Amino acid sequence: MSAAASLRRIGVPRLILHASVLIICIIWLIPTLGILVTSFRDAGQITSSGWWTALTGAAETSAARLGDPASARQDGPNYNISGSVFDGGDVKSGSVVAFGTRVAAPTEFEAGKEADLGDGEKLTVNTDGSYFYVKSGPFDDKRGKRIYLSITQPPNFTLNNYRTVLTSAGIGQSFINSLTVAIPATIIPILIAAFAAYALSWMKFPGRSLIIALVVGLIVVPLQMTLIPLLTLYNDIGNLFGVSSRSYVGIWLAHAAFGMPLAIYLLRNYIAGLPKEIIESARVDGASDFEIFVKIVLPLSFPALASFSIFQFLWTWNDLLVAMVFLGTGKDQLVLTGSLNALLGSMGGKWEILTASAFITIIVPIIVFFALQRYLVRGLLAGSVKGG
Repeated sequence: MSAAASLRRIGVPRLILHASVLIICIIWLIPTLGILVTSFRDAGQITSSGWWTALTGAAETSAARLGDPASARQDGPNYNISGSVFDGGDVKSGSVVAFGTRVAAPTEFEAGKEADLGDGEKLTVNTDGSYFYVKSGPFDDKRGKRIYLSITQPPNFTLNNYRTVLTSAGIGQSFINSLTVAIPATIIPILIAAFAAYALSWMKFPGRSLIIALVVGLIVVPLQMTLIPLLTLYNDIGNLFGVSSRSYVGIWLAHAAFGMPLAIYLLRNYIAGLPKEIIESARVDGASDFEIFVKIVLPLSFPALASFSIFQFLWTWNDLLVAMVFLGTGKDQLVLTGSLNALLGSMGGKWEILTASAFITIIVPIIVFFALQRYLVRGLLAGSVKGG
């Protein structure tokens, strides 16, 4: 029975159900869309406006100095200076929306209209950046009057952020390291937990209830509590056999150990809910427990296996702490999260690098999630709906 059908049975209208799912999807997608859009914008527009303005342009506040007073031309009793605010300024192009003489009020005057600055001074700044500055007497400011501008920049998208991240030293090797860690660390606990879940569901032996209770209790044990004991154990084993404990085998076993309680719990709930008649019929036909597990239980348990695969892969792919403890921090040992973390540390607080790095990190989990998401809810809820 599907989750939607179960909710309808307890009185939840279909419209509310669909609206709730839609709201959850939107909430989940908005941050991802923001990261994606921001990762293609240049640094100036990221700091001056939000990602939702990417298609309409960004308004930036900039400062400029008017021309040298020594170049002023006299026109009767008045003196005037003309030029462009883009000459020699930090901003080279754009459309001037407004201007002002105080940093607190850069939009005090509208572009294209003459502004009375007082003391016989009048200033006009056009949208193309050209200006005309008039004063009823010689100019006193030796460096030129400082003004502040509100400038609209056209949308500007770039691939330089991704080039910076992807061409930085060690990123390619770190990507391979992450795949080398995540794939086996997802498969190993699934294989072991599937056998254990079948045994705890359909095989009678003393202490089965105690083992189930122990598995449930281990789910809430914080990972950080086990890091030092496990690392000590690995080091002792490595010293005993004369091999380094900082290896892929060590981190595979560590991730398998951390993921095993949840895997056994999820798979046991699902396998225990399979129709009892199928298992009994196979036993009557003379099938062994191994044959029942391989030929019947595993194919029927694919939704639960896929559900746990999503959780475990996301965890191992995004992990940094366990990888640094059990694999190491050498240049050839860093996983992708560690390498990108080091890159961010060396690049400072550059948002364009941060967002590009974040999207490179999440692109693989997103592919895995969408490939298996149709089995996710089915695998998580089937055991609770059918009973176990």
